[in-house]
Amino acid sequence: MKKYFSLAILILFLSGCGNVRVPEGIEPVQAFEVQRYLGKWYEIARLDHSFERGMDRVTADYALRDDGGIDVINRGFDNEDQEFREAHGRAYFVASSQTGYLKVSFFRPFYGAYVIFALDEKDYSYALVSGPERKYLWILSRTPKLDARIQKSLIEKAKNTGFDTDKLIFVKHDRNK
Repeated sequence: MKKYFSLAILILFLSGCGNVRVPEGIEPVQAFEVQRYLGKWYEIARLDHSFERGMDRVTADYALRDDGGIDVINRGFDNEDQEFREAHGRAYFVASSQTGYLKVSFFRPFYGAYVIFALDEKDYSYALVSGPERKYLWILSRTPKLDARIQKSLIEKAKNTGFDTDKLIFVKHDRNK
C-alpha cells in the first residue's frame, strides 16, 4: 500500500485529536527566540512512525507567518516510491513565544504538540523535540550530520526523560546510501 507523507501526518494528528499537551517530566526550553529557529532543519534521528516510515533525507523548513504563527514544510524521500513527499502545516505558540512549546497542524482544526526540550542556546544548531507522548521524538540539526558527542548527549537526555532510544532510526541524507 502506498503511503503519502501528508496523509500519514494527518493520521498522526487525528489520532491525537488535538493533543497539545507536554509529556510529564518534559520541560520546554525557555528564552526561546523564534527568529533564530526559523529556516531548514535536518532530521538526524526519530522514533519510528507510519507517517515517516521508509523515508530518508527528511527536512523541516520553518518560516514566520504574518499572523505570528509559523509555516511548516516537512519533506522526505520515500524510498519505496523513489520520490519526495511534502506536508505543509502551521504552528502556533501554546504559551508565550519565548517558550519552545507549539501546537502544529497539518490538517486544521487538529493540532499536535511540538515541544523543544533541548536546544543549542548559542547557535541554534541542534534541537531535541517531543510530540504529545513519548512515542514521538526527533533529533534535529542545521546540517545533515551532527557531531557524535552532541548526538550522544541528546540521546542520553532523551533516554533519561523516558524515551525508548534503543528504537531510534537514524536518517540517511546521502542519496547514494
